[in-house]
Amino acid sequence: MADIELPETTHLQLRLDDTGVLFVTLARPEVRNAMSATMIGELEAVLDAVHERRDVRAIVLRGAGGNFCAGGDIKDMAAARGAAVEGDLDPIAAYNRRFGAVITKVDRAPQAVVAVLEGAVLGGGFGLACVADVAIATSDAEFGLPETGLGVPPAQIAPFLVRRLGLSQARRLALTGARFAGSTALAVGVCHVVVADGVALERELAAVLAQIRRCAPGANAATKAIMLAVGDVELGALLDDAAAKFAAAARGPEGMEGMMAFLSKRKPSWADPT
Repeated sequence: MADIELPETTHLQLRLDDTGVLFVTLARPEVRNAMSATMIGELEAVLDAVHERRDVRAIVLRGAGGNFCAGGDIKDMAAARGAAVEGDLDPIAAYNRRFGAVITKVDRAPQAVVAVLEGAVLGGGFGLACVADVAIATSDAEFGLPETGLGVPPAQIAPFLVRRLGLSQARRLALTGARFAGSTALAVGVCHVVVADGVALERELAAVLAQIRRCAPGANAATKAIMLAVGDVELGALLDDAAAKFAAAARGPEGMEGMMAFLSKRKPSWADPT
């Protein structure tokens, strides 16, 4: 295991143990581990570094400071809005599409991916939960899709939501921006196991990793590839189109109002003031 070179990271904490489990911790606790452009790039580099390594048996995704991930970094998105449009690709669409590329790599990682869900599991964090092979949540974790409340669609995660939850539940949750706890997340299929507290969470994680280590890593990789091929669509083209729609929404009046309201810590104009 010592010969595996992992990239240097500033927004991720990495630990590879001697059983072949790579622990990847989203490490921006001051913003509930919102995904910055830097974090997205680092996560992609980590996934690339271990993609061909069958001695890396599992990847555990979790967040620092009691939260999993509060979604995308609105400040990064605001910076993308101010960038000049060069060529055919809007910089907001490019920013959005980068997350689509990363979540696709998480989804298609040959290793078993385990998500440990505590605190905020919102937006892009919700999407990451939906591509984990095993998702374990605490009962008080807060799940939700806040994008439409910000005036933009959940563009890059939408296909993964539909696949995980089914069209009906995905539409309901995305179009209402509902917030819900672990028990509802279990009922709709976001997560597979819900536990009472942090102690039980660590116990369940250890049990899941022990189960994964009983499976042959090559067989697990082949199994994932076979299952992902069932009903496969041209996902890249779909996500390219979703990024363009996201950029159009973000540059439109609703996106401008939604993000200004978020940054100003007020409700957007279309929200019920009560």
